[in-house]
Amino acid sequence: MLLSLAPIILLVALLSASVALFGSDASYGPNQVALIIASAATMLVGWRRGMSWQAIQDGMVSAITVSIMPMMILLSVGALIGSWIISGTVPAMIYYGVALLDPGLFYAASAVICALASLSLGSSWTVAGTLGIGLMGIATTYSLSPAVTAGAVISGAYFGDKLSPLSDTTNLAAAAVGVDLFEHIKNMLWTTLPAFIAALLVFTLIGSEGASTPENIASIRAALDAQFAISPFVLSPLVLMLGLIYWRVPAYPAILICTLAGILLAAGLQSDVVRELATATHPDSPAPLIQGLWMALFSGYQSPEGMGELSKLLDKGGLASMLNTIFLILTAMTFGGMLDSTGILRQLLDVVLRGVKRTGDLILATVGGGFLTNVLAADQFLAITLPGRLFTPAYDDRGLNRLSLSRTLEDSATLTSALIPWNTCGAFMAATLGVATFEYAPYALFNLICPLLAVIFGYLMIAQPRARAAGP
Repeated sequence: MLLSLAPIILLVALLSASVALFGSDASYGPNQVALIIASAATMLVGWRRGMSWQAIQDGMVSAITVSIMPMMILLSVGALIGSWIISGTVPAMIYYGVALLDPGLFYAASAVICALASLSLGSSWTVAGTLGIGLMGIATTYSLSPAVTAGAVISGAYFGDKLSPLSDTTNLAAAAVGVDLFEHIKNMLWTTLPAFIAALLVFTLIGSEGASTPENIASIRAALDAQFAISPFVLSPLVLMLGLIYWRVPAYPAILICTLAGILLAAGLQSDVVRELATATHPDSPAPLIQGLWMALFSGYQSPEGMGELSKLLDKGGLASMLNTIFLILTAMTFGGMLDSTGILRQLLDVVLRGVKRTGDLILATVGGGFLTNVLAADQFLAITLPGRLFTPAYDDRGLNRLSLSRTLEDSATLTSALIPWNTCGAFMAATLGVATFEYAPYALFNLICPLLAVIFGYLMIAQPRARAAGP
């Protein structure tokens, strides 16, 4: 056990040193170095146990393979943000949003909007990468807290994702333990609804002191209107995105299609804005237009000189903005894959199960196992499937319905994934919303309350159905 714990203790020490030495810049390289060094230590543990490098490498490559699609989605979201800003889609979302949303209820309203969208679409990532970007811009316009806004967006996005039959994690949790999908969703209401209601109450109580005055809002709307051709029509890429996901078009092609829609819209309606972004000096040729669109996709939108607060609002997006996050995901998945292939992760989860004496202990162990796998393997899919396989016999032995296990896997593995900076979900949310994971994590109230509620329900024996007796 001491040998198994060595790489994990080393990683904790290195990450702590990284934060102490580099502060908020730790995620821009130092944390990745810590993960690489910890991966090397894990490799040495595997060798000490007699494993070949090929076996260790296979585990590492397998984990990275699982993360390729999330990384491609991350890159495509970077391009989407750049195209939607230069097309006027995001500026229009901000322009109309500040006229409709009350600053006093902004956080709660943001959570509800994202919850409804995610429930329909089944994707927390898509909601954060589309509606979330607009809501973050509106919050900046109101001078409201970006961290609280990000927490509200994530709370709503994960509420809908958790209960949607279209969600990949919801389907995976049901399949991993062998329960009916809709029975699984129905059983999740026990913890999900109270947790979300509690989060909404807190978001409603959080004050909006320091919010911008109507005069400031009016000046920002005027600046947006002066810089972009604002009209309801420029919101069409957002409508297209909602339609594509509703018709179950997979996230990656849907994002690419909507990025293309943004580019075409920018070329047709925002050509002056696009040309300002370019460095080409042939005003009568299409070169500046093509170059400006190209730059928006790669490096994001950059406001002209003298735009003041508008620059802080809109200067973001592009493929390049996601490269550091991909670096983090690659190193984290390398470490997680090695932990899995060397058997360290399975050994730690077995230890978690040893202390189980009653139902509450089993629920606590499941929540802890999901969180631990999220931290160490850096992927929510592994955090669902691995504890799901290991804990199923324990639930069966105690006569508990596997619906309790599938629900608790979602309460822990699905929801805590967004709270860990090097997890694929935490890295995605931080990069997309522009707020560090540890900054928004205290305000991702739904993601924090739901696992706690699961443990409390376990010890109080609330909503812990017994396994159905087998028929004759």
